[in-house]
Amino acid sequence: MNRKAVSAVAIAAAILVFPTAAYAQCGGASWYGPGFNGKRAASGEVFNENAMTAAHRSLPFGTRVTVTDQRTGNQVQVTINDRGPFHGSRIIDLSKAAATALGFRNRGTTSVCLAAS
Repeated sequence: MNRKAVSAVAIAAAILVFPTAAYAQCGGASWYGPGFNGKRAASGEVFNENAMTAAHRSLPFGTRVTVTDQRTGNQVQVTINDRGPFHGSRIIDLSKAAATALGFRNRGTTSVCLAAS
């Protein structure tokens, strides 16, 4: 085998032997809905502010994420279907429904940790 083939086999073996680690990130969260409801999200889906969805800058569309509010410990599961947020240190924009379930809709922002596998 030539050197490139050996390298490719080694990389493939490493991927199979070492499964991807769980994803974790903590930071600010906000929510969105009004003005976007019924419009296309970056994934191509129609955005529904009453669905348990979220926007993240880099996670693949369709990724299921558990969001934990650091203030209350409340958790929700959302599906990434849009891109954002594009504001400061915020790491996720949640749908109105997800923000309501976490209990921070009236405050507008909160501190969260994300976990996905």
